[in-house]
Amino acid sequence: MIIPRGTEIRVNHQGQLSIRTPGNLVIQNSGNYSEIESTNGSIRIEENVTVDAVSIRAGQACFIQGTLTAWKVHAKRISLEDKAKAFIMLQESENLELARGARLVGNFANEKELFLMMGKFTSQLKELPGGVDMSSSSPSLAAPTSYAPAIAESAAAPPIEYVPPQQPEEGMAPSAATTQLMHAQTLIEQELARPDFPAAEGQGLREILYAIREHNDSRIASIYRSAFGQIKSPTDAIKQAYEAIAKFVALRSGQ
Repeated sequence: MIIPRGTEIRVNHQGQLSIRTPGNLVIQNSGNYSEIESTNGSIRIEENVTVDAVSIRAGQACFIQGTLTAWKVHAKRISLEDKAKAFIMLQESENLELARGARLVGNFANEKELFLMMGKFTSQLKELPGGVDMSSSSPSLAAPTSYAPAIAESAAAPPIEYVPPQQPEEGMAPSAATTQLMHAQTLIEQELARPDFPAAEGQGLREILYAIREHNDSRIASIYRSAFGQIKSPTDAIKQAYEAIAKFVALRSGQ
C-alpha cells in the first residue's frame, strides 16, 4: 500500500482497518476495511487486489482495477478499468466510467431506492436460501436460527424517521397478530434511537421497520431471524421484539 504522509490508520473491534488520508491512496494488497477515505485526493485499487469495505470516500476519484465490494462509495468520479469488478450497493458520484470488460453490480442511488427495489421482488427474495456461502460455486443451505448472524453487517444508515405504529380503525379491536407487531415496532424504534446502539448492527432492524410500514408480512417473516441475528449482545427490549415478531409470524401463518 502506498500511504501519503499524514495518514491515520485505526483498527476497530472487528479487526477491520480504517484509513483516512489527505492525499492519493494506492491499495496494492487485498484486505477487509471499515472505512477508506482520501479527503483531497484519489483512491486506486490495483489489479488482482480484492478489497471489502463498508465505506469508501474520495475527494476526487476512485479507480478500480481489481475487485471491490462496498456498501457505499462516494467520489466525484468512479472508474472501473478493464476486467475490474465492483459490487457497490450505494454509489454517489458525478461521473461513472466503465471499461468494456468491467462489471458493476448494485449501483443504487440511495437506501430508499434499494429498499423499494427489494420490496418489488419480495417473492424472489423469499426463495433465496437462508445461508449462502458466497465463495462457493454451489451454495450450501443453512437454516438461520434465533440470534445466529445470517446477513452481512452494513454501514451506519441515517436515522429512521419515527412513524407511530398503525392503529386499527375506530370501533375495531386490534387482532392478536397486529398487537404483537405494534409492540415489536415500538421496541425496535426505541432501540434504534438509543445513542449507544451499535449502528453497524441495525441495518436488519431497519429493514424490518420498512417492511412493517409497507404492511409486507411475507417480507417480515422471511428476514426477521437474520435481521435479529446481526445483534451481538441483544438487550431485553431486542429479545422482546424478536419474540413479538415470532408470535406475529406464527399467528399470521395460522390464519
